[in-house]
Amino acid sequence: MNVIECDIPGPLILEPKVFGDDRGFFMESWNAAVFAKAGLDLGFVQDNHSHSQKGVLRGMHFQNPGAQGKLVRVVNGAVFDVAVDLRRSSPHFGQWVGVELSAANKRMFWVPEGFAHGFLTLADDTDFLYKCTTPYAPQNEHSLAWDDPAVGIAWPLEGIEPQLSAKDREGLALSEVEAFA
Repeated sequence: MNVIECDIPGPLILEPKVFGDDRGFFMESWNAAVFAKAGLDLGFVQDNHSHSQKGVLRGMHFQNPGAQGKLVRVVNGAVFDVAVDLRRSSPHFGQWVGVELSAANKRMFWVPEGFAHGFLTLADDTDFLYKCTTPYAPQNEHSLAWDDPAVGIAWPLEGIEPQLSAKDREGLALSEVEAFA
């Protein structure tokens, strides 16, 4: 597995070894020993699957307390995936990193605890899978505003009017969120 560090310490782009031939391909999307060797000794407790059409924007979500680490990937379609550092003690507080994940590039993205996470679907019928280190706790879930100018996420919205849930339309500004220590 190829591990690519991001501009902000913590999130990682992961490129698995893919073995392909005229029949298709094979890859390991999770192997505890391989990930531990790469410095990611993780215990996942929940798997999630989201299906969306082009232009759906989900995020920027986080839980506090009960922060979740997420290992995310796309098995059909494509997304622009984003993590925002919400650790007040971090020199990178409020900064974001983004990566395109697709069925074609087979990349995965590690979003550690202490980050808000979200994505914009770039293709119809996108299937997005993610493993979580902590169970979902709706009473602890919060949303950072996806379009907060203090964060300045450069979403690839050319020709796209993002579709948002009511919860995501009501996301809070960075200055208002219940950030991490």
